[in-house]
Amino acid sequence: MHPTEDGHDEAPAMEMPRYVSHKKVWALEIDTADPMLCKLTFRDKGYASIKTDAEVWARYKPIPGDFYVVYADGYKSFSPRKAFLEGYRSAERGD
Repeated sequence: MHPTEDGHDEAPAMEMPRYVSHKKVWALEIDTADPMLCKLTFRDKGYASIKTDAEVWARYKPIPGDFYVVYADGYKSFSPRKAFLEGYRSAERGD
């Protein structure tokens, strides 16, 4: 994969370097996402709904099944479901 500066994919002269993630994050699967209120509910049982900062929503608009992610440094973001499941496994369940 090698995107061009204008965002269009063209045949690359060489492939971009690849990286493997080894981060540990906290995450909850999103059940509902209300962009007007910046409010999330979760599919994971026992977790209350939360309101997030509008800046998090400015980067990505989540849909049910996506993940709300909190990194070790406190950075909060959303991750599309497919990308999250390809990059993470449960540390608690040992999946």
